[in-house]
Formats: sequence, C-alpha cells, structure tokens
Amino acid sequence: MVDNRYIGAHVSAAGGVENAPLNAAAIGANAFAFFTKNQRQWVAKPLTERSIVNFKENCEKEGFDTSMILPHDSYLINLGHPETAALEKSRSAFIDEMQRCEQLGLKKLNFHPGSHLNKISLDNCFKRIAESINIALEKSSSVMAVIENTAGQGSNVGYDFTHIAEIIDKVEDKSRVGVCIDTCHAFTGGYNLIDDEEYRKIWDSFDDIIGANYLAGIHLNDSKKPHGSKVDRHASLGEGFLGKEFFIKFIKDERFATVPVILETPNPDIWGEEIKWLRDNI
Repeated sequence: MVDNRYIGAHVSAAGGVENAPLNAAAIGANAFAFFTKNQRQWVAKPLTERSIVNFKENCEKEGFDTSMILPHDSYLINLGHPETAALEKSRSAFIDEMQRCEQLGLKKLNFHPGSHLNKISLDNCFKRIAESINIALEKSSSVMAVIENTAGQGSNVGYDFTHIAEIIDKVEDKSRVGVCIDTCHAFTGGYNLIDDEEYRKIWDSFDDIIGANYLAGIHLNDSKKPHGSKVDRHASLGEGFLGKEFFIKFIKDERFATVPVILETPNPDIWGEEIKWLRDNI
C-alpha cells in the first residue's frame, strides 16, 4: 500500500508561530497542529508581520500543504455558553483565532463545540454554537470552522454524531464547516472503535448522520479511560484501552488518506517514533 498519509502532532509554537513547522518537520511529520496564541489566555498580542512571513516561509521550506495544518483554538472558548456576556467574549476570541489563521494562510481552525453548563437545553446550545460559527464565518473570508467531537465530559456537547449534525444543519455556509474526529473522545464518548463490526458501523453512521464529505481531520489518540466513560484522558498509541491493533486497523483505512491525522498523545518525546510506527504499519 502506498504511504500517502498526512501524519503529524500538535507541536509547540513557543518563541513564535514560525517555529511550529520546524518543530513538526523535526519529528518527521507532514501535517501538524498548533496554537496560534496562548491557549489559556483570552487576549494575545497580534501576530507580527515578521512572524507571519517566517511561518509561511518555513511551511514552504519544509513542504507542508496548508490544508494539512490544523490549528486549535483556545480552551477557554465556549461558543454555546448560556450567558450573554460570556458568549460574546467567546465569540470575539473565536473570530480573532479565525483571523489569525487567515493571516497565516491557513485553511482550517479546529475547536470544541461548547458546553451548556446545565443552564440551557441541548437544542438551545446547538443554536448558539451554530450562530457563533455563522458570525465568525461572516467576519472572515476563507478559513473553515472544524468542529471536534468531545468525550461528553461534564456538560460538553458534541460527543454524539447527531449533536454535530444538528449544529452543521444550522450553519449557513456549509462549504466552510468541517469535522475533526478524536479517537479517544469517540471511544470514551460511546463509540466502540475496537470491535471490527462496530468500527465499520461507526464510520457508516458518520457518513449517514453527518456526511463523510465533512471530515476535515483526525486526532489520533489512545485512551486512559474505558469505552463509554465520558472522560477525556489521552494515552500514547497502544498504551490505553484502544490498543495497538486499533491503530494498525485505522492507519490502513483509506478513508483517512486525504485528511491530517494529528497526534495529541501525552509524550512529545516519542511523537517521532509514533509517526514512524504508524507509517510502518500502513
């Protein structure tokens, strides 16, 4: 089988976003994720022209296809927040993230959909998330908003494919919305990816409920917690409940040959080894 996968990891951008592609290349990646700003702060200084130019030059030098770069937004953002002031704060921060991606010439921004905080209904939360996406798309011109499935921890929505489909249904420009599936989140959120028959049914249901055309990325992680636990704890490949056989099955699956496959496994020291192991098993 031809090794045509785009595999990488969520790398550090310490010292400037321009370092992210260099850090990705150093581990043998041909795709990567990163934060365009400090993920635990609401406001960050604007990107400098020098950083923007250097980022683009480093991506070109290292041969990265911009459609295989999947930046992640701040963990503070909740686009489904039940309270108006907090919702507006999240929307402003998300718009800023989208615009940063545009400045860097990137095509996608990955984000967790949001949480209802047990204060509003699921439907109202979905409406708020979709409205937030619509506002962000209006305030930007090219970046795709990529919804990541969640483990369903606490009051987080997005652990069920139907949640994501409900949100997408309310997005006005469907050409600029996509989905990233995190394997740890899917597994602990209730999808049994280990069983071969269930694995087939899960991806068939993804196509039926959401649409395979919306798949824009994969976060490839093992899980420290068991199936259906709704707890988000990533493990290194083969060191959790999913196990090595799952990842061998996954990386051979042609469905994922054209999207970035991003490791968010907990040990950066072995990312290069994990990427090589995946490639060796294609």
